[in-house]
Amino acid sequence: MRKLAESEIMSLTNLLKMENEGLAVARGMQTLISDNELKKQAEASILVSEGRIKGIQQFINENKITNVEGGQ
Repeated sequence: MRKLAESEIMSLTNLLKMENEGLAVARGMQTLISDNELKKQAEASILVSEGRIKGIQQFINENKITNVEGGQ
């Protein structure tokens, strides 16, 4: 794979940070939900979010991009 430009690394960093912050909010909101169906949807959303974060982290690791911060 080609070397990423600084702007691409910054975008990847911001994407990972936003996903991580969104996951934190979703986990916090989940504790406030009392409706069972809505709680199941929130849990599914959290799992999807975790999957996206793991995918980004895998991309970073496989392509040896070491100066990107963030994660779970």
